[in-house]
Amino acid sequence: MKPLLPPILLLAVLLGFSLVNCSYMVRQTTRWDAELQEADRLAEDERWDEAGQTLSKGYRDWSSHQTYLHIVVKHEEVDGAQTMYLRANAFLQEQELSEFRAELADLRSQLQLLAEMERISIKNIL
Repeated sequence: MKPLLPPILLLAVLLGFSLVNCSYMVRQTTRWDAELQEADRLAEDERWDEAGQTLSKGYRDWSSHQTYLHIVVKHEEVDGAQTMYLRANAFLQEQELSEFRAELADLRSQLQLLAEMERISIKNIL
């Protein structure tokens, strides 16, 4: 039994990390999504300055987590979301409502994908 103890402990630690990471990613992406929804609502009401502040706040928060995201998530997915944030900001600066809202919808979908990729599920294991 003793020879099996180290591998079992290692697997338990890895499982624990996976569960904590999943929970963390869901919390973060939910918060970022809420900020994007708020920016969308403000832009729809033509409150562009407030929408810009909300988007900037969300982007700063997103940027502060880049190192962790690049460690646990595929770089392409993180880079794609980064690009969407920047495009959304460009549309916001031009006050292009339809393009801004479409970019936010794509970004929200990308963030949901990031959380889904970290969930423990048969789809992710196989």
